[in-house]
Amino acid sequence: MYKCENIIRTLAAGIDGALKKVDGGAVALLERAYAEETNERAKWALGQIIENDKIAEQTDSYPCQDTGVAMLFVKLGQSATFDGALEASLQEAVRRGYAEARKSIAHPLNRLNTGDNTPAVIWYELEEGDGLEVSFLAKGAGSENMGGVRMLTPSKGRKGIISAVTEIVREAGANPCPPIFLGVGVGGTMDKAALLSKRALLRECGRAATESDVAELERDILEAVNGLGIGAQGLGGKHTALACAVETAPTHIGMLPVAVPVQCHSVRHVTVKFG
Repeated sequence: MYKCENIIRTLAAGIDGALKKVDGGAVALLERAYAEETNERAKWALGQIIENDKIAEQTDSYPCQDTGVAMLFVKLGQSATFDGALEASLQEAVRRGYAEARKSIAHPLNRLNTGDNTPAVIWYELEEGDGLEVSFLAKGAGSENMGGVRMLTPSKGRKGIISAVTEIVREAGANPCPPIFLGVGVGGTMDKAALLSKRALLRECGRAATESDVAELERDILEAVNGLGIGAQGLGGKHTALACAVETAPTHIGMLPVAVPVQCHSVRHVTVKFG
């Protein structure tokens, strides 16, 4: 049986730590982009981003003032038992994890702030056994506002997917604080594609898909997006995006959904395993 207070304390600590440290893989890709960049203005911008992230880590402070929407992806064993309510425990963990961070969650109509960055957006995935794993992703508004969904017809195929992602990034321009990371969901339905695209952002930054055709699609999307020339902070250069992660699911024979939640370079996530 899982103790809910232990879940709360452990996850809250993980969230607090993740909010104060950009993913190491993201920093490595930023450093590689800096070394490769020939556009002087873009290189300067990349250097500023890297310095900011290092200062935040050294001072145990926040690398970005937007600590985002708390998104939790829960893998739950169907035999797991708890001494309290799991959902309430997860929300309390977010509440404690954001105790010192900016509170950004408000009612959509009257815009009154909830005051504790809850409720988190939580997705559950049931599995065999009694395991529990929770992945946290901080999703900032500046990049989230620039995402999009395209409901393609199957005839658009692979080229249509690449074109749809490129169009979304082109329309976003400098708004999502590039260089960006791309999570792309392909298949399912409109909502399933969006969920897949968010899960893609949990992948280790820069790690290719295991399926060769999906990995090839990731490379082609990245090449097309970087060909736009938007570059770091919109200043031009080679690096509009640093990595692309694609997740797929079977879909209806009559449609081809594509979802892209643009993610800024300040990638903050953590996975906590219990039991």
